[in-house]
Amino acid sequence: MFIVRNKKIYIETYGCQMNFSDSEIVASIMTEEGYESTQEISDADVIFLNTCSIRDNAEQRVLRRLQALRSLKNKKPGLIVGLLGCMAERLKTDLLEKEKVLDLIAGPDAYRDLPKLMVRAEEGQKAFNTILSEEETYADITPVRYDSNGVSAFISIMRGCENYCAYCVVPSVRGKERSRDAASIVAEAKELFDRGYREITLLGQNVNSYSWENESDRMNFAGLLEYIAFINPLLRVRFATSHPKDLSDDLLQVIARHDNLCKSIHLPVQSGSDHILGLMNRKYTVAEYRERIEAIRRILPGCAISTDIICGFCDETDKDHKETLELMEWAGFDAAFMFRYSERPGTLAATTYKDNVPDAVKDQRLTEVIALQNRLSYQANKAMLNCVTEVLIEGDSKRSNQQFFGRNSQNKVVVFQKTNNNPGDYIHVLVDKFTSATLIGKAL
Repeated sequence: MFIVRNKKIYIETYGCQMNFSDSEIVASIMTEEGYESTQEISDADVIFLNTCSIRDNAEQRVLRRLQALRSLKNKKPGLIVGLLGCMAERLKTDLLEKEKVLDLIAGPDAYRDLPKLMVRAEEGQKAFNTILSEEETYADITPVRYDSNGVSAFISIMRGCENYCAYCVVPSVRGKERSRDAASIVAEAKELFDRGYREITLLGQNVNSYSWENESDRMNFAGLLEYIAFINPLLRVRFATSHPKDLSDDLLQVIARHDNLCKSIHLPVQSGSDHILGLMNRKYTVAEYRERIEAIRRILPGCAISTDIICGFCDETDKDHKETLELMEWAGFDAAFMFRYSERPGTLAATTYKDNVPDAVKDQRLTEVIALQNRLSYQANKAMLNCVTEVLIEGDSKRSNQQFFGRNSQNKVVVFQKTNNNPGDYIHVLVDKFTSATLIGKAL
């Protein structure tokens, strides 16, 4: 959502938390150039769509959105439409030729170039920059928190990925893995706390592999996390996403030492079958994944664990699917993001394997996975019944302005009747009801 020289710009964000963080970086760059934001697309002179390519349905949503913007552009001559992010990087100039509504595209490492691209677009030229960088981290840019509740914020600590999972486009659209200067991350976290924010989420494709050094110092993720924990005990810290092969005991022990490091870990497994994990190039076995779960349970009792699961990957058999269900049951995940496999052009899977699991089978397996996870989430929340949990108030409940909602350390949503407190306050809540998605209670 944003404008330059009295022109308004609107940013729509698709996909993951990383994209929301990137939109805030874009907002900062454009604000420095004199742009202003609008939350009304009808008022916009410039529309940016910040896109995701991880799944086909995410790209299809953007393509449908571009079609819908045609009528708006016809009504408003001079309206500039730009495509940002992973989809821009993957499809590059093909989009400019096929989607006449587009005036510019910029890949995830080209946001500093947006003011120049805008000048060309305003002159009626098609403008683009999709060059990937081995160094760009936007470390010196303070993001504009344009879509924030004022309580929680994202901090991007690294960019890119070099794991090359067979199904994933991230290495090709986000480039080589590189980490931000540790001092810039700590400074951003301190600045957010001083402005009243009480929770930050550190973001990276694989935060566990964060590694930064200069001539006199070196920092891994465990060290960075501990450094941030010392900023203030009232600043909660979360992170996403962890790769199982890099989740160390040292990191878990750091989390155990600090109450403000949230006891919630997102650890994508993708499949419970060694056969499928090998095809996916995930670089761990089911036994190794189980050992990491056991380490979390041992070092961080009561820690919530969430995961990602892909149903119907290439060559997945009924036996492979059953093993995934068995692993889910054993792990007792608190929550999961669950998807049916969709082939992404240019990935190892697309060039090497056959997408040979019928759609109907993918849908059935996904249905079974969702049903099981709903039961597991219900059981996990049931265990909180009659317990007292500390909640960071984030704002009004979506269902009633007479209720607050917030989350506890385990990242569970908690709803309770309003008190005299304000968003950003911590409060203890006695849980007396629950669903598979929400804890409901009374403030103490």
